[in-house]
Amino acid sequence: MATREFTLPDVGEGVAEGTLEAWLVSEGDQVSEDQPLAEVETDKALVDVPSPVDGTIERLHAEAGDVVPVGDVIVTFELDAGESGAGTQASSEPEAPADEAGADGSEPEPAPDPDPEPGPAEAPAGGNGTAEAAGSSSSSSGRVFAAPSTRRLARELGVDIAAVEGTGPGGRVTEADVRRAAGDEESSSSGEPATAETAATDTDDGTVTVTAGDDGAARAAERPPGDTVASPAVESANRDRTLAAPATRRVAEEESVDIDAVPAVEQRDGEPFVTADAVREYAEKQRQAQAADATALATGEGETVDTDADTDTDTVAEPELETSDASDASATEREEREPYGGVRRTIGEQMERSKYTAPHVTHHDEVDVTALVETREELKGVAEERGVRLTYVPFVMKACVAALKQFPYLNAQLDEENEEIVTKRYYNLGVATATDAGLMVPVVDGVDRKGLLEVARETNELVEQARDRRIDREKMRGGSFTVTNVGGIGGEYATPIVNYPEVAILALGEVRKKPRVVETDDGDEIRPRHVLPLSLSFDHRVVDGAMGARFTNAVMEYLRNPDLLLLE
Repeated sequence: MATREFTLPDVGEGVAEGTLEAWLVSEGDQVSEDQPLAEVETDKALVDVPSPVDGTIERLHAEAGDVVPVGDVIVTFELDAGESGAGTQASSEPEAPADEAGADGSEPEPAPDPDPEPGPAEAPAGGNGTAEAAGSSSSSSGRVFAAPSTRRLARELGVDIAAVEGTGPGGRVTEADVRRAAGDEESSSSGEPATAETAATDTDDGTVTVTAGDDGAARAAERPPGDTVASPAVESANRDRTLAAPATRRVAEEESVDIDAVPAVEQRDGEPFVTADAVREYAEKQRQAQAADATALATGEGETVDTDADTDTDTVAEPELETSDASDASATEREEREPYGGVRRTIGEQMERSKYTAPHVTHHDEVDVTALVETREELKGVAEERGVRLTYVPFVMKACVAALKQFPYLNAQLDEENEEIVTKRYYNLGVATATDAGLMVPVVDGVDRKGLLEVARETNELVEQARDRRIDREKMRGGSFTVTNVGGIGGEYATPIVNYPEVAILALGEVRKKPRVVETDDGDEIRPRHVLPLSLSFDHRVVDGAMGARFTNAVMEYLRNPDLLLLE
């Protein structure tokens, strides 16, 4: 019976690896095409990896908790009758068509052994097979690369997904592609297999997708630690741009090394490419040089120190290592460490980028929402009859849209490259949601075009998907303004960080009863009122303090008199 090896596909946009959270199948299980095999966490989200074929699980090549590079084999299948599987083959590697022979008419080279021993002479010059496999849009059986949710949408809309051209990473068919095909079936075309160039695409931060067959890493590992780096690599140090995998960049951070100063052992797409081994070797040489300097100072100024003598680096470094080991052992008993990665790291990087890019200002105020509390109580029963849980958030979202129409600069984005302020004529509101993995922001599109209950229903669904970590990445994009509710956990005021590249975010505190002076026919009286604290953070490059205060006042007016929302 034919077998087939399935490698971890690129489950995100250029991610290089994923943590296998859990297997959803066991060895010996019968599976069908598109059936989820495993849950994998990337630096973007938790996603299901679907089966590419009908067959039986022969072997699982990784365990829960393992960090698996994109392109590594994770499952071996025994194929059912009728499935194309000429022996053992890589998961997503498309068969080269007959017209893809060499330009000189030569026959294409045969596929390499699935598990070859890497070596300098065997490594291809322009990449590796596993990278191509990870970026391919269809398998040798012609299967289109798409998520299960995208396939479900295609079936619901009556779209032949095989006829949809994928615009996602590596030719992946996205929900937007399916919807576009449903609206104009005549314009959809068959998806083409991704080329090697798209399989190793640069990301915004200068990284590339690197797979387990990285020939550069193999060459770096085989180079003796004491070898002198070739002159071209030395000349390429102190670069302005360096390609490296995310894991390599983490090694550089841990070693306190400037990755642009590390000699490159190879090039990818004409750019210097640095491996983790090269970073470690560079860091070790720096430490040796520092130890030699320390020895020179200890022996006296002007004396020559033999860095090859038995009394150099080892005698200087050994006492420090013993002290470090003792302190590490003590710290281990009192502290617990866990990797800073996955979704948590992505959130942290986004917050850092926002805070250090946009000068933040936060405006605080509070509003009497007694009338809003009464309105919600009146509508809550009606909403429940229609299967909708009604909170204060949808009211606030509708109030924000009404205020954003008056103050469009808060529904904007700063295009720094073109030096333009881009005001948006759509109102896609993000709702910051606390999850086990950190803060996620699902986006409700077109809040201005939807009724209150529709906004409430969609918000509840997206928040639940985010907390279950099943939300599609497309549903966390395209926001123009964000609302966050710190009152849900008892908070009052906050200084929220703007969801960059947006320019403003509104935090809601907890609705509490407070004594307030109320004007009556008999004069002013102190009465208990429901009060909602508000905290508006904004990018001071685009929004001035006075504009931020006026926007908040407009929101407060709609919340103070919710009947005004009926006019919007």
